[in-house]
Amino acid sequence: MSARTLIQVPATARRGEVIELRATIAHPMETGYRPGADGRVLPRDIIRRFTCRLDGETVFTAELHPAISANPYLAFHLRADAGGTLEFEWQGDNGFRHVERRTLQLT
Repeated sequence: MSARTLIQVPATARRGEVIELRATIAHPMETGYRPGADGRVLPRDIIRRFTCRLDGETVFTAELHPAISANPYLAFHLRADAGGTLEFEWQGDNGFRHVERRTLQLT
């Protein structure tokens, strides 16, 4: 399953610089409590976990819950001690998994 994402990573960073990374994903985050048009409760469908890794090492993780709004947005900071591949992974209900990769270049 493919999802629309928006990820912002600085084009370059200096070694040791603290940078901000931002990520959002288009997802309804259905809680499983809301009735649909036919009056039946819509099934739960949320993103449960977000992980960011730099060359395989986890640098940030977040547990998400039904109270999180649709299209969750996350911003966090990272000290750029090394360049490499950033991997952004979202995991959710019903086997949902989406991964995006970006390169972090040091100057």
